[in-house]
Amino acid sequence: MLKENLESVEERIRAACTRAGRSRDEVTLIAVSKTKPVEMLQEAYGLGVRVFGENKVQEIRDKYPLMPEDTQWHMIGHLQTNKVKYIVDKVKLIHSVDSLKLAQAIEKEAEKHDRTVDILLEVNVAEETSKFGLKTVEVLPVFEQIAQLKHVKIRGLMTIAPFVDDPEKNRPVFADLHKLYVDIKEKNIDNGTVSILSMGMTNDYEVAIEEGATMVRIGTGIFGARDYSIH
Repeated sequence: MLKENLESVEERIRAACTRAGRSRDEVTLIAVSKTKPVEMLQEAYGLGVRVFGENKVQEIRDKYPLMPEDTQWHMIGHLQTNKVKYIVDKVKLIHSVDSLKLAQAIEKEAEKHDRTVDILLEVNVAEETSKFGLKTVEVLPVFEQIAQLKHVKIRGLMTIAPFVDDPEKNRPVFADLHKLYVDIKEKNIDNGTVSILSMGMTNDYEVAIEEGATMVRIGTGIFGARDYSIH
């Protein structure tokens, strides 16, 4: 199942890139492995997947020592400041930074490990009350504050679009985030390090790619439906 699912996702990513006149190399596939047993991650790794996204700190801690060293871990779920210390030395990228306070907590822990942590600012473009993230108007002021930190580097923006029956309904959300991303890049606040736009999931990643996504986060499309009884 995994092999066929990955091949199908890959085909659809390529097709979306072609439609958008983009190179396939411009889009990183993140396999969202939350709630999945490590055996499934190992199978995906065997099929060439190297980038895995997790929602919970505990799952990263549990799976990290069981996967090969060149596995990249991305924290894509909401991160509490008191849990930063458990993953700061394990993750390649934190997608879900939604406040200066969280960035400062990451800075503090990163300094202890003498490393720089790459982050994305999470933007709640649709301003859904059920979701975390900065409002669009808040992004630039928070960006400028976080850019002062020495051990945190803002690499771009992330959003979780609304869950919709028709992916086309999310096109304006992705287009708005892309516009904000371009505006921030042009300001060059953080010395040109902004290069990542993380948007699009199983339901709408093709539209996200057409609107400029450089990372797509796909769980169900690769691993099948999640088993919520685990958590």
